[in-house]
Amino acid sequence: MKYRVKDTKRASQGDLRIEWAESKMPVLRLIRERFKKEKPFKGCRIGCCLHVTTETANLMYTLKAGGASVFLTASNPLSTQDDVAAALALKGIGVFACNGESRREYYANMAQVLKNRPEIVIDDGADLISTVHRKRIKGVRGGTEETTTGVVRLKQMERDNVLRFPIIAVNDSLTKHLFDNRYGTGQSTIDGILRATNILISGCNFVVAGYGWCGRGLALRAKGMGANVIVTEVDPVKALEARMDGYTVMPMADAAKVGDVFITVTGDINVIRGEHIRRMKDGALVGNSGHFDVEIDKKALARLSKKKRAIRPLCLEHTLRNGRRVYLLSEGRLVNLTAAEGHPAMVMDLSFANQALAAEYLLQTTRLKHIVYNLPVAIDERIARLKLRSMGIKIDRLTAEQKKYLSSWKTGT
Repeated sequence: MKYRVKDTKRASQGDLRIEWAESKMPVLRLIRERFKKEKPFKGCRIGCCLHVTTETANLMYTLKAGGASVFLTASNPLSTQDDVAAALALKGIGVFACNGESRREYYANMAQVLKNRPEIVIDDGADLISTVHRKRIKGVRGGTEETTTGVVRLKQMERDNVLRFPIIAVNDSLTKHLFDNRYGTGQSTIDGILRATNILISGCNFVVAGYGWCGRGLALRAKGMGANVIVTEVDPVKALEARMDGYTVMPMADAAKVGDVFITVTGDINVIRGEHIRRMKDGALVGNSGHFDVEIDKKALARLSKKKRAIRPLCLEHTLRNGRRVYLLSEGRLVNLTAAEGHPAMVMDLSFANQALAAEYLLQTTRLKHIVYNLPVAIDERIARLKLRSMGIKIDRLTAEQKKYLSSWKTGT
């Protein structure tokens, strides 16, 4: 179902919020100015499956400024900001999304984007790209992927030799995962928890499941607010790193008995299971900041519950058969994008600069194999330099002598 604007007041509100985000996205703005002149996407159709937020709106406007016809659907049923969707529709972007859409509507909206025969697909979670492959849709020249979960899926498709076009793993660019995943996820997840619950973070036992870049960022922010942070991991190197960073590390079975807040950021299924839920204290809060709502075993939670009620928006109280209460945030979906507004525009400036330049790279580069690529380091570094310039920061450059020294193996004392 295409977003149809009936409420111009809502669209006007969206415009103001998009304008505010744009003021915090100087790198993407510079790219848009170049795109306006060069029109690298002239005549190109781009299909996008992303969170429909103010930051995404600015990416859509950038692609359109480059000459593209742009079509957008949501990568999560609860993350769409309806005022933003309304504003985009008025600006000529094909938007197929609304907040709270059902699973059936979610995939129907994705199908609407694909009906427009995109040549480039920009994805967040790989649902759009996997649908292209499942339905054997032709004409796609390449795709980009925004998040860790999607990159994992697409690399598996590469290993299975089923990828039908090249993919740029935008998530794996240094200017994406080192900043968006760490600082964006950390701050926005805390924001979502607070909006959904208004709890005091300071003094609580805050359990972070997974110590990838998202987990690192969340642990850092929770610690900064005074929490006692507990990390659970399956990777021995990451577990060791978490301990060296000053956090308590233990299995989820042990953390379940002492935790006050539990947030999963692993990208895997059933990280919090029935045996963990049974051990939780009365009043434990459980949420997720991984891409899909599979990290918490919601079926097990339902089986263990004798009743449930919505005690606050996006905060569902489950009274367990043992009499304890467990609170599930945002239906187990991305708490930072459902209860809050997602990552700040300042960090999405880097992520969406990556997306815009990755799409341009796909169109301009011939003979790419049907595999998952990283964005070239030169483009990554260009984005970092633009961001530094926008912040008024200058850095040193290597001298000719230093370059010569580093390029020779005949070095030493």
